[in-house]
Amino acid sequence: MNINIEPSWKEVLEGEFQKPYFENLISFVKSEYATYKCYPPGKEIFAAFDHCPFDKVEVVIIGQDPYHGLGQANGLCFSVRDGVAFPPSLQNIFREIQDDLNQPFPQSGNLERWAAQGVLLLNAVLTVRAHEAASHQGKGWETFTDAVIQKISDEKQNVVFLLWGGYAKKKGAKINREKHLVLESGHPSPLSANKGHWFGNKHFSKTNEYLKSIEKRAIKW
Repeated sequence: MNINIEPSWKEVLEGEFQKPYFENLISFVKSEYATYKCYPPGKEIFAAFDHCPFDKVEVVIIGQDPYHGLGQANGLCFSVRDGVAFPPSLQNIFREIQDDLNQPFPQSGNLERWAAQGVLLLNAVLTVRAHEAASHQGKGWETFTDAVIQKISDEKQNVVFLLWGGYAKKKGAKINREKHLVLESGHPSPLSANKGHWFGNKHFSKTNEYLKSIEKRAIKW
């Protein structure tokens, strides 16, 4: 199956694209996009990969579903388009960065600037029906993104994985912690963050300290 995705990822994931579950998944997605309003736009389904080639991956952040509101999702987890109001989880991410790194609140919630520095912003499920949260769960995306995480764990060294909340922790359970740094905390959603499970995790400074310790460039969060 020919998938329009960044070339280095196409090479790494070619085996997945040939599997029956993936063919079934793509048939489902095409039908959904033809029948309903779905997000992100079709050309941005693989945007996380297109903005962060396999050989450039330094950090992985795992989300769950794309935003399902009008004009929000751009194919990168937690990210929204320029000019779109920050959803609550993204607000809390920026608050933690502000507290952790003593830097101002950003003007834009578009996280392509992170992806360009080697941050893979990977949702577990890459598509969703408009205004119907979790509507594309259990259709095969989870199998695909598990394979993505496994490829990074197996074939790369010294990647920082940020696992926020129970879902991401479960998703990252098989990461090889002997050769990668795995940081875990509660989810930045208000439900978790306001209970003290998110704020103060210092994941952004810890990531940069680790990258600098192995002579890599810190991320400009």
